[in-house]
Amino acid sequence: MSSIQVDLAIAEDGGDDTSGLDFLTQLRVSHPDIVRVYVTPDSHRVSMQALARAAIYQFLLTPLDAVQLGLVVERALETRELARRHRILSREFKISGASLIFGERKGSPFRPESQRFEKLVYVSEKMAEMCDLARQAATTELPILIQGETGTGKELLARAVHYNSTRRTSPLLVQNCGGMSDELLQSELFGHKRGAFTGAISDRLGLFRAADGGTVFLDEISEVSPSFQVSLLRFLQEGEVKPLGADKVLHCNVRVIAASNRPLHDLVARGEFRQDLYFRLKGFEFEVPALRERPDDIAPLAEFFAAKHADALSRKILGISASVIDKLSNGDFPGNVRELENEIRRMVALAKDGEYLTTRNMSPSLLNAAPRPKGDGAGIFQPEGVTLKDQVESLEKQIVRRALARHHWNQSRAADELGLSRVGLANKIKRYNLNHN
Repeated sequence: MSSIQVDLAIAEDGGDDTSGLDFLTQLRVSHPDIVRVYVTPDSHRVSMQALARAAIYQFLLTPLDAVQLGLVVERALETRELARRHRILSREFKISGASLIFGERKGSPFRPESQRFEKLVYVSEKMAEMCDLARQAATTELPILIQGETGTGKELLARAVHYNSTRRTSPLLVQNCGGMSDELLQSELFGHKRGAFTGAISDRLGLFRAADGGTVFLDEISEVSPSFQVSLLRFLQEGEVKPLGADKVLHCNVRVIAASNRPLHDLVARGEFRQDLYFRLKGFEFEVPALRERPDDIAPLAEFFAAKHADALSRKILGISASVIDKLSNGDFPGNVRELENEIRRMVALAKDGEYLTTRNMSPSLLNAAPRPKGDGAGIFQPEGVTLKDQVESLEKQIVRRALARHHWNQSRAADELGLSRVGLANKIKRYNLNHN
């Protein structure tokens, strides 16, 4: 019996024979996990002590009723599965069955169910407000500019907008503009004629014409050169497409959604990006918040990714422990949602089939992360110095430094929070000799 998996055993005795009950009694010792059902013609011929020694789940009287037997087997197997899960929890979490495994954590702002905008999963107010506006923007024909750090889900937002627009039945084509020469990018987007340049051995349609009637998503738009910005501005204004090497100007109807992980208004202020193109791109402008700015979303995202990758790996994962969620909530996640997904995928790959994801599967960097400070992490300001002037300046220095740290030294955002101009903030950085470490 040790070579096969047995969940339930049924033994029947007749007349004065008790060999079936004896077998179940031995089974209790050798294979305690097996659920035991006893069948006998007379309940009075077997003592309660003998049934207790065999730890019988249920005994039935002959003649057997097929429906009754089926129900007993079904309930017995359910009981065995519950017992198995209890053993897993007891072993993994070292707690008693009376304890709450996934009870509500103190201060937890979780809603009963997460919300979704296509493949964007969230519960936080920041994401809810952004996605509500994006749903409205999707029904318009205006171009959209999406900004945010790498890994926050800018392309997912772009796809959600497209598939909730009137263009959903037309193509959505994606082009990453980073690290591409003007000639190559011009060819990719506007197309080219055969012989337009070395290696152009055939005509190329270009993404704008291929997506006619649909949407083109331009990622890393901040990386395009000033000369290419002129071509893109012309297309946005007139819908004109002139393939490389062509004499004729063509027209196509495409909605452009652009994304950047660098704030375009900063680039405009430094003269690195055309202001007229910036305003043309931002029919609607969205800032996807970093994951550290919306820790409420970590739990639903982790659960979503666990289910996604468990299915991809054909792995049965029972859930995620509360201790894992607490540890994940302490993470800074510079790679944002993409980093969280990679961590969960790794944990699923390390977990055994039929287990919960526990802290033993976590990366050491997240497992040993310091608890996240309460509130915005500012803590208590401690004035330094003797005179009132010294103490006021020390407080101002701390406030400026922490605002910069919160926004990862994005001076425009820090200045907006502090109610300063960029020049005013730059002066204070210089005055207090603040460095971006």
